[in-house]
Amino acid sequence: MTNENGRLKIGFLTSLSTQNDKRSSWRITNGFMAQALEKYCGDVVHIDPMLLGVLRFDRILKKATKIFFRKNFMLCHTFFIAKKCAQVLTRRLVGQDFDLIFASSGWTETAFLETDIPIVLVEDANFALLSGYYPEFSNFFPRFQYEVNMLEELALNKAALVLTASRWAAQSALKNYHVAEEKVHVVPFGANTDTPPSAEVALKRKRSGQCKLLFVGRDWNRKGGPIAFETLLKLEERDIQAELIVCGCIPPKGLSHERMRVIPYLNRKDPVQRKELEMLYETADFFLLPTRADCTPMVFCEASSFGLPGIATDTGGVPEIIRDGENGFLLPYSATGDAYAECIAKIYRDDQRYAELVKSTRAAFEQRLNWDAWGISATKLIHEMLERERRRKGDRATSAADLAALQIPGHMNSV
Repeated sequence: MTNENGRLKIGFLTSLSTQNDKRSSWRITNGFMAQALEKYCGDVVHIDPMLLGVLRFDRILKKATKIFFRKNFMLCHTFFIAKKCAQVLTRRLVGQDFDLIFASSGWTETAFLETDIPIVLVEDANFALLSGYYPEFSNFFPRFQYEVNMLEELALNKAALVLTASRWAAQSALKNYHVAEEKVHVVPFGANTDTPPSAEVALKRKRSGQCKLLFVGRDWNRKGGPIAFETLLKLEERDIQAELIVCGCIPPKGLSHERMRVIPYLNRKDPVQRKELEMLYETADFFLLPTRADCTPMVFCEASSFGLPGIATDTGGVPEIIRDGENGFLLPYSATGDAYAECIAKIYRDDQRYAELVKSTRAAFEQRLNWDAWGISATKLIHEMLERERRRKGDRATSAADLAALQIPGHMNSV
């Protein structure tokens, strides 16, 4: 319930499936969302649907299904688990006086939840987009595909407000799930870092004497590693001495180059390793990620905080973060390393153009790719939604009162 200071009481619900992976970007993102809501909107109370047995069994079942049936399966996104989550959450909501339930990627958890508390659903993609886009969201049993798609539809239409990280996701909610347009809004995510560099540090960037390309990702193939490697080779053909720094994964065995440096993993929680990662962003010339599939690659937000231009693929939710000529450039999905090298070479060889791009890249971070901007926008939309809900409840109460006041003759008197 809203307190005397006008702050809302927010039940923060995180997705059961994101609790499976300790390195999940959603776990980090949830933390920044909660901080932004605390700062701008209200008091946050976490109501995670922790079903430990489900999480353990889900991992086992995934592996078994893959081995024996060569199919993908996610127990966390089934009717059975969705109904269990609804039961658990219903019990946890008893006696609470939340103004709203904030569900982060929580379509399964809210699909069957019966409550009068308005639900705000946050997504960077929905099942219609994910199906066939990511390998793990492909090759499902038909029944499972039906169930998870239905859960998505129920949750999106039950929500009083849907906040998407990109127009790509918003348009799918409208087109594929017929959600009321007034409920769907685009609010881009911010950079997942507590200590972004100062503007002074970011704007000191100048192109180096050796074109340094930074590639950060856990999945070499999905993030476009082969194209990044080809880009390195094609830059050399253009007489540009380049270096490719790969961080977060290991390229396939046998793939090496004297100017490709591989850092398998850096832990942000370790101060020394975190500083090393920051130095990679500070000293690179371009953030190169020719990704094959991405909903919201927030590494581009982090790169923008350093004034580091991104060179990426026009796919998924990437265009919401990287805007052509503002904080980088987008290339078609079909583009090869040669096209990426040509794009990079044109900018790298032009000092003035590169300097201007660095300034506009940092400006993109300051204006739209930070969690303060997200928190301010989300708070405004939440208050507008609550006002709509109050008006609707008032209209329903008025209609009910008017109906009760009508003197409708009974059947016997009308004969």
